[in-house]
Amino acid sequence: VGLARLSPDERDVRNASTFGIGQLFMQALDAGFSNFIIGVGGSATNDGGAGMIQAMGGNLTDKSGEELPRGGIALSSLASIDISSMDPRMLHADIVVACDVNNPLCGPRGASAIFGPQKGATFQDVQELDAALANYSEVIAKDLNTDVAEIPGAGASGGLGAGLMGFFGARLRLGADIVLEAVSLEEHLIDADLVIVGEGQFDRSTVFNKSPVAVAQRAKKHGTPVIGIAGSLGAGFREVHQHGIDAVFSLVNRPMSLKAAMEDTKRLVAIATEEACRAVSLKT
Repeated sequence: VGLARLSPDERDVRNASTFGIGQLFMQALDAGFSNFIIGVGGSATNDGGAGMIQAMGGNLTDKSGEELPRGGIALSSLASIDISSMDPRMLHADIVVACDVNNPLCGPRGASAIFGPQKGATFQDVQELDAALANYSEVIAKDLNTDVAEIPGAGASGGLGAGLMGFFGARLRLGADIVLEAVSLEEHLIDADLVIVGEGQFDRSTVFNKSPVAVAQRAKKHGTPVIGIAGSLGAGFREVHQHGIDAVFSLVNRPMSLKAAMEDTKRLVAIATEEACRAVSLKT
C-alpha cells in the first residue's frame, strides 16, 4: 500500500488495492486486538478501502453478480455490497482513523484529484477514478445507509478513510493532533523564536491539515515565524503561505537525480536549514 515502497515504475493507481490492510486487520483480530488507531496517508491506492473489505469477507459485485476485481478503477462497475459474510469480530472493534487531511472522497478536492497525480495518475485516470469512487459512495449509501462522500477526511489514503468510516463507523481524528498532543508541542512553542517544519514535497495537498500546517498554525498563536524545508516544491506550494508557513526552501540546490538527493539527504537538509536561518536573521 505504501507509496514510498514503490518506485515510479511500479505504481499502478488504477489497480492498486487495500487488500493487505484487510489481511492486517484479520491478523490483529486473531492476536486478540479490538482497539485500533489506523494511520492513513502516503498510500499508493485509490480504491476507497474496497480491497480491505474484500479481504475481510465482504462481497462487492457488479450488476451480473460477479465479484469485482481488486483496484479502484473496478469500482466503476460496482452495483451491490454485501457484508453479511464479513468477519463479525469487526462489529465489536473500536477504530480511530488518524488522518492529517480533511479532503472529501470525491470532487476537485477529493482523493483522486488531489492525491492521484502523486501516485502516477494521469488527467484521464483522475477523471475515471473519481467517477469510480463516486459510484462506490452511492452504492455504500444504498446498501449500508451511510453517506461517506462529503465526510472530511474520507478522501485520505485514496479513500481508505471513507471505507473505515462507512463500513466500521470509525471515528476520525487528525493524526497531527494525536501526535502533537503526545509530545506536548504547545508547551515547547511558548518560548520558541523560530519553528522549522518539514515535508517530502510542499504542494497544494500540504494545506489540507497535514502536519506542517498543523504545527505552523499552533506557532502562529504565539506570533512565531515558521519556515519549511522540503525535498521539493510542487504545484501550488505557495498556498502554504496562507496557512502559517512564512517561507519554504527546497533541499535540491543543483541538478540531481532523486536517488542522489535521497542518498545525500542529511547534508542537503543541513545546508538548506542553515541558509534558511541566515535569511531569517537578516536585518532590514
